[in-house]
Amino acid sequence: MHFESGVGHIGCNLSCLDILMVLHHRIMNQNDQFILSKGHSAGALYITLWSMGKLKDEDLKSFHGEHTQLSGHPAPNGLKEIVFATGSLGHGFSLANGLALSKKLKNEPGRVFCLTSDGEWQEGSNWEALIFSKHQQLESLTFIVDANGLQGFGSTQEVASMNELRKKFESFGVSVVEIDGHDLNAIEKALTGDHKGPRAIIARTVKGKGVSFMENKMEWHYLSLNEDQYRQAVQDLDKS
Repeated sequence: MHFESGVGHIGCNLSCLDILMVLHHRIMNQNDQFILSKGHSAGALYITLWSMGKLKDEDLKSFHGEHTQLSGHPAPNGLKEIVFATGSLGHGFSLANGLALSKKLKNEPGRVFCLTSDGEWQEGSNWEALIFSKHQQLESLTFIVDANGLQGFGSTQEVASMNELRKKFESFGVSVVEIDGHDLNAIEKALTGDHKGPRAIIARTVKGKGVSFMENKMEWHYLSLNEDQYRQAVQDLDKS
């Protein structure tokens, strides 16, 4: 899909794809809602929805094209699974807070899940939302951090040193679990555990997971694939 459309953001799609697949196939039900705060990983969300029969093959061929439902960052565009347009980092978690508060006030069933990047926790709005979620005791809210350690201009440690996220979350009184973000059973276990108030899952992941020349390479936040790279990537993923 990314090769045919000639666009990047492949590395950050592969770091979170396992999380999205487990969440949508094993965890969520019709009362649950999902917000992809790291909107540059829209491709991973579209593929997940396709794997569930929510999108067709011909839909994927329109990715990033004119008049498409599948834009480079998620936009509602008639897809009920996409509640808000996201991708301006630091806003998705605030939106998820609003959904969770609505469920609480209306006494509605269901949970709210929000996937963030580790880089976007350098945004002040996320910490304001965290204060709000804890104060309101939003028990239906779970946020997941795709902690691949890389962002647009380098590693998260180099850019703003936010690597001690667990300690920071716990200092707000939030329940935190840290997992291997590519271990499917660990993901499922973390997403089904009991909790009170908002819950954080820090998923340690690999940018470009499964593609030999792409893993842990910051430049694959941006680059698109040429034909040789595409064929090599497919071979690598088939082997794994």
